[in-house]
Amino acid sequence: MSDQLIADTPATTRETRAPRQERRGLVLAVILIAQLMVVLDMSIVNVALPHMQTALGFSPTGLSWVLNAYSLTFGGLLLLGARAGDLLGRRPTFLAGIAVFTLASFAGGFAQSDTTLIAARAVQGIGAALAAPASLSLLTTMFPEGRERTRALGLYTAVSVGGVSFGLVAGGILTEIASWRWVMLVNVPFGIAVAAIAWLAVPHTPRRPGRFDLVGAVTSTLGVSGVVYGFVHAAEHGWGSLVTLVTILGGIALLAVFVVVERGAEEPITPLSLFASRVRSGALLARMFLIAGAMGAFFFLTQYLQDVLGFSPIQAGLAFLPMTAAVFVASQSSSRYLVEAFGPRPVMIAGAVLSLGSLVWLLGLDVHSGYGELVVSLVLLGFGNGLAFVPLTASALHAVQPHEAGAAAGLVNVAQQLGSALGLAGLVTVSGHATRSAELSPALSEVARAHQTFLTGAHAAFEAATVMLLVTLVLVTWVIRRETVEPAAVEV
Repeated sequence: MSDQLIADTPATTRETRAPRQERRGLVLAVILIAQLMVVLDMSIVNVALPHMQTALGFSPTGLSWVLNAYSLTFGGLLLLGARAGDLLGRRPTFLAGIAVFTLASFAGGFAQSDTTLIAARAVQGIGAALAAPASLSLLTTMFPEGRERTRALGLYTAVSVGGVSFGLVAGGILTEIASWRWVMLVNVPFGIAVAAIAWLAVPHTPRRPGRFDLVGAVTSTLGVSGVVYGFVHAAEHGWGSLVTLVTILGGIALLAVFVVVERGAEEPITPLSLFASRVRSGALLARMFLIAGAMGAFFFLTQYLQDVLGFSPIQAGLAFLPMTAAVFVASQSSSRYLVEAFGPRPVMIAGAVLSLGSLVWLLGLDVHSGYGELVVSLVLLGFGNGLAFVPLTASALHAVQPHEAGAAAGLVNVAQQLGSALGLAGLVTVSGHATRSAELSPALSEVARAHQTFLTGAHAAFEAATVMLLVTLVLVTWVIRRETVEPAAVEV
């Protein structure tokens, strides 16, 4: 994403407009494939987590870092990646990001320790942060406002949300047929293919004068990382731990420094003026809380299916297919018909209500529950997320000036990644506290005790996720008040 999404001169515009028309289909394919890759890696490792834990010796709370290491570097460096695209050119930045992502996937597939795997996941996030910002800005540049862009956003949303659930299916199949290592190695051929297509299809954009806001990027990334690490550490060692307190307080202090830096920076990585719009800020917060609740639920559901219900990895992955189908149907309906017929706000509210109902349903799960009970929640979650994300994306780009469109589009991805990391860290903390406080009958067998211990923590996490979805509902109902929300005002 760039601070200015079109070339500066009329000559450049005339030269690039015709090729854009011809390349539009290929560019959309690159956008969707690249977006699928980066969101897939948020979830494809989920089903493989129990096997990673056994193979590499992760602790229960340490296991969450397989997800958080990726989300933190991806979310924390996204805006710096967008700036790199502006200053160095989107095409070389995108290709460099895909190369880093692919190489890190190769290294992670051959990891021999938990530390190596977490490091590989963090480097994957760096590659994704370089490659992903181009996708949404290219979409807003190549597709004019109105029905055409809304439909393109519908496909983008289907990939963004559906890719997460599809990753659960793909992760289960790869883990059972081959090995947990293939949830990393599968990115290698796809990364090579995406780079080849991008080399042919993605148009060149000029480099622009300017400077990197390295201080802003470092303080924001380290600040969020400190808060997340403190939450995860608290899950295992409690809130009285010195490390917990120091990392959380240090993270908050760094985030305060980030705000001060951005207020005075000549070329801030995050223009604080973007948060002046009530519609835009509400949409970003709602997206963050919606992702936080949903992704946290995935973390516990994949373990519930395998450790409690006894599903194989491939069965656990296929169990999420109904949700994948629901996401696709709902996102396409939202982008093609519902937003146009009813307006964005009612569709967002309906999506939040369905997603909230899904989390409430999960509170009834126990050791005797079957898949038939779980699938109701999965379908509700798929429909809810699919309905909500198209209008949330458009709302987050509401009334953005052309020179800020890149940063605004970057914030959409930042909200998604940080929602995932912070939400999971919070739910793991809640689960860990509930597990330590659980009082179990001494008459239980070892297996029954393990199941009940897990369910105690999972129920507490589902309750916390329900609160997150309630916050989402409040935001879309009372904060995003404007009835008519247009996508970013970007001329093409």
